[in-house]
Amino acid sequence: MITKAIFPVAGLGTRFLPATKAQPKEMLPVVDKPLIQYAVEEAYDAGIREMIFVTGRHKRPIEDHFDTAFELEYELEQAHKTELLKVVQSIKPDDMECVFVRQPKSLGLGHAVLCGERLVRGEPFAVLLADDLMVGETPVLRQMVEQFEEWRASILAVQEVPYEQTRRYGIVAGTQVNDRLLDVSSIVEKPAPELAPSRLGVAGRYILTPGIFDEIRSQPRGVGNEIQLTDGIASILRREKVFAFQYEGKRYDCGSKEGFLEANVELALKHPQVGGWFKRYLQDLTL
Repeated sequence: MITKAIFPVAGLGTRFLPATKAQPKEMLPVVDKPLIQYAVEEAYDAGIREMIFVTGRHKRPIEDHFDTAFELEYELEQAHKTELLKVVQSIKPDDMECVFVRQPKSLGLGHAVLCGERLVRGEPFAVLLADDLMVGETPVLRQMVEQFEEWRASILAVQEVPYEQTRRYGIVAGTQVNDRLLDVSSIVEKPAPELAPSRLGVAGRYILTPGIFDEIRSQPRGVGNEIQLTDGIASILRREKVFAFQYEGKRYDCGSKEGFLEANVELALKHPQVGGWFKRYLQDLTL
């Protein structure tokens, strides 16, 4: 079983300034929940109970969000706001543990994952990037855990990306195992379109074996002068199987303003409380 997940949340979120000047980008709300909560709920649904947050300065609101708010719960209880009390208490179920570790320097995603090594304790683990809000009838990480249980190897979530966008992703190539699974033979970080080995880009979900830590540690700085997780995965291919999984569902790139707005609109339309009203509002707006 995969019981631990790493959430790299130390980034500055500069693409959302000034909104992220004083709050973490992971706390930006999509409808009525912050991005980080969507990712944690996805991990919890997949059976994960230990959430490891790799944080930086000014990220205290994330820790507060998953802590108990005694005063708020007391006020809601006294006001008999039972439903809201349940919402607040559901953010962190009793059987979920949240652990926080600092990334002392901004050295890239590979370095952020490496910061969680001691807490992973030699077990396979998941990595979730909160910027990527993933929605599926079966949650995406649960789909990946099912694949891991069958193959017992690292699993990367991938999607087909436009040719001109390969510079934004780690791009994989390999041999097709079935309709949704690829036996990875190579992976390249942010290649130019003419150099990309395919159009399959890695999305923000990974299941990795603990061997990845030695590979990351041995890597020089790569693209952007950062320690890249992609380079560690490319290195581990020499001695371990890695599979790329084309998940069922949709990814919203909430690291961009366009993707963030798209997620807010589409999830608002599906929201049980405001969806009907919001649909009518949009229809009236476009008349």
